[in-house]
Formats: sequence, C-alpha cells, structure tokens
Amino acid sequence: MTKITTTRYDVAEHLRTQEEMAAYLEACFEEAAGDAAFIAKALGDIARAKGMTQVARDAGLSRESLYKALSGERVPAFDTILKVVGALGLKLHAGASYTCNQVAQPGVPGDLAHKAAQVA
Repeated sequence: MTKITTTRYDVAEHLRTQEEMAAYLEACFEEAAGDAAFIAKALGDIARAKGMTQVARDAGLSRESLYKALSGERVPAFDTILKVVGALGLKLHAGASYTCNQVAQPGVPGDLAHKAAQVA
C-alpha cells in the first residue's frame, strides 16, 4: 500500500492577480455573515500573496502588527483595514441590500423601493 501525503492548502498561493484577489475578498464578504475577524483573515491571505513586508510598508504598519491584525484571531481597527485595503490596491464598495420583498429599481433609493414594494 502506498503512503498518501497531504499538504496544507494555502489560498495565498492561488491569488496571483488583482482580479483574483478582489474576487476572493468579495466571496469572503458574502460568506462572512458579519464576522469581522473572518474578513481580516481574508485580507491576511491576500497580503501574504502580495508579500507581507511590502504590504506593511505601503500601509505604514510594522510587519509584526500587520500579522497580528490580519491573523483572524482579533478584529483590527477600521482605519487599519482601510490602510491595508489601500496597500493591497483594492477598493471597498457599497451596494444596496434588498430583502425578497424589496424590488431594486434603477434610480430609486432603497427605502423608496421598499415603500413601492409595500404599495404594490
């Protein structure tokens, strides 16, 4: 019988382009369910893919504090998240969140769309 060896999967090894990094972060936002430490860990994965030393330098943080902040064991301050996102060359975007009763209508703010759905 042959011996099977396994290796630990590291997502950072598969994040090669800005588009892959952005798609990974977007997927993590969808899966996080409000878990800020999960998002911090995802940013840590991306930072490792880009090189922690360079990301720390670009974010104006020490390498050690960057590792701690993005370990997934704590929730970093929002200003740290913004610095890291900028250093990674990524942007955060906001979008309207609709429930199944709300209907998104072009040019209509979410609260008006909600009222329109209640009237209809």
